[in-house]
Amino acid sequence: MAFVPASDLLDRLCVVLVATRNPLNIGAAARAMSNFGFTHLRVVNPYDVAFREARSAVGAADLLASAEEFKSVAEAVADCALVVGTTAATARELQQPLHRLEHGAPLIRQQLASGRVALLFGSEKRGLSNHDLSHCQFLVRIPTRDEHGSMNLGQSVAVCLYELIRTEVAAMPSEPIDRATSGEVERITGLLLDALRASGYLKPGASAPTEEKLRCLVRRMDLSARDAELWLGMMRQILWKLHNG
Repeated sequence: MAFVPASDLLDRLCVVLVATRNPLNIGAAARAMSNFGFTHLRVVNPYDVAFREARSAVGAADLLASAEEFKSVAEAVADCALVVGTTAATARELQQPLHRLEHGAPLIRQQLASGRVALLFGSEKRGLSNHDLSHCQFLVRIPTRDEHGSMNLGQSVAVCLYELIRTEVAAMPSEPIDRATSGEVERITGLLLDALRASGYLKPGASAPTEEKLRCLVRRMDLSARDAELWLGMMRQILWKLHNG
């Protein structure tokens, strides 16, 4: 029997569309969200500023009107404890674990029991960039055939959300872990980069791929909120010593 999650689980998922080029696709994504009961849509640098008028958002005009706009992925996911990216995973060297959608959905559902989750979708032309992916703890892919792996953005959102509401909940921990938010993890990453530059380990003009690898490294630690607070304190003390010692 299909399992439909409780309303509080639906309320904790944020669908994040990054650099979407066609406003009709944003409307189609909003319609799919409304179909399955998800209400939090976030957009990062949409290509067309008139996306809120997309006629493809049939029955979801209010959801589209309330979509939140952000200038960067970091800002869009700052309050989320888990960030998951979507990718076709063709000819790319990935730094994050990659799961088929049906295997990743229970992991997302498990985190939704205790905190907010961001599900990222990239632009129609290029998908999510390596920089975008560096904010993710893991990635999911829809198992399409190799000869035609790319799906329409609105369809991808619909398939992913359907899988989330139909998947039986995996065995839940008796005490859900209070995970650090993406914003807290990003602050730790920033302090670590500052410390590595101050110590001479990284040159001032370190390349973006190096920073992305470090961001992925920190996210793989899967820090709890309490541990994140400890790491922030340690990194601030290290930086103070480097600058004043």
